[in-house]
Amino acid sequence: MDGTVLVADDDRTIRTVLTQALTRAGCKVHATSSLTTLMRWVSEGKGDVVITDVVMPDGNGLEMLPKISQDRPGLPVIVISAQNTIMTAIQAAEAEAYDYLPKPFDLPDLMKRTGKALELKRRAPSATPADEERPDELPLVGRTPAMQALYRLVARVMNTDLPVLISGESGTGKSLIAREIHDFSDRRTMPFVVVDGADLSDLEGPSRILAKAKGGTVLFDEVGDFDDEVQARIVRMIDNPGEYSPRFMATSQRDLGDQMDKGNVRQDLYYRLNGATIHVPSLRERVDDIPLLVEHFLTRTERDGAQTRVFSQEALELFRAYSWPGNVRQLENAVKRLVLTARSEEINQLEAESVLGAQPQVGPLLGGEDTEKLSASVARHLRRYFDLHGKMLPPAGLYARILKEIEMPLIEIALDATGGNQAKCADLLGINRNTLRKKITDLDIQVTRRRKLM
Repeated sequence: MDGTVLVADDDRTIRTVLTQALTRAGCKVHATSSLTTLMRWVSEGKGDVVITDVVMPDGNGLEMLPKISQDRPGLPVIVISAQNTIMTAIQAAEAEAYDYLPKPFDLPDLMKRTGKALELKRRAPSATPADEERPDELPLVGRTPAMQALYRLVARVMNTDLPVLISGESGTGKSLIAREIHDFSDRRTMPFVVVDGADLSDLEGPSRILAKAKGGTVLFDEVGDFDDEVQARIVRMIDNPGEYSPRFMATSQRDLGDQMDKGNVRQDLYYRLNGATIHVPSLRERVDDIPLLVEHFLTRTERDGAQTRVFSQEALELFRAYSWPGNVRQLENAVKRLVLTARSEEINQLEAESVLGAQPQVGPLLGGEDTEKLSASVARHLRRYFDLHGKMLPPAGLYARILKEIEMPLIEIALDATGGNQAKCADLLGINRNTLRKKITDLDIQVTRRRKLM
């Protein structure tokens, strides 16, 4: 590499490591712990690439990017930050950063990106500032490589007109990702319209949706569940969006490519929606983010007026070992329950076990090869649960916890099958409607009423 790199970071170790690595690669390096010094160097015309931290003793690195663009158009700026939230990635993209990496970063990766930045000219700067009224915290947080890759992809597709297909398990935050793409895009002042199959059940559905969207964003929620007629209407809507063409996005728990191969999803629909694909990882794919998410939810509950709580290390390890079939939504509900029921400020392992109950085993999701009876499956899970305690017995109240573990998915799936109609769901389950309502409240089940197309 050949060029001069300006490094701004208040961490002396990082400055030293970057200086040594870049010097060995053939670069000249100017390193500082001050944004004031960095901006003086930039104004003096020094440097071919800037590497800057966000939080500095004398300011915020992201807030300096517009000034750098003004003083030195085309100067690439690589942002590195320990603030590992989607907000940081979005703000970096909005401020026209050349690239963004979370801390701790991979040094060879940063060197490769710096090399590319030295070779390429930065695109023309945008005059659109970040919206200061937007919340500083978002529930999409994580330091793992899977989440950081997600943040960067979201930032890249944000201000394009490409259709976006968002896939992932229930509770991972697919709709939330779609909403954030809209809220931080150039269409942020326009409507965000969520569409299910019932909204397109008649011939006038597409025109109503387009009129409501007014050039904003249209999100087809769980598009893999739509029938063929509704899918055909979506295709025609995308092909003829009218005068004010909206951006189209879709979410799906299912692999739409696989569903297309099976004939359940139209090819023309799949290829129209698959402009950019975003996979939202499950909690099992980012276990190291669980402590960060727990801390986030504890902070949120405290801000909302709840008592201050902290997790013991044993309780936190139990949460890390859990399989989280309901993903982030289930994790949030578990934290909320523990905040309400814990006897002291520190949440202990027994209290965490009482909320999580028996550990569910994540079985095969595709292929239909698993023919194990439910009773045998439950027995296997219970043996594993007892084995986890070694020579000690699990906490008292096991019977009620096991019933709750079975009740919750049973009621959630029955509600989904009946489109959220509680009367139909109660009839399907063979229980009284008032009983169903009480269980929904006790189990903190989220009910979404929609028209189920059977």
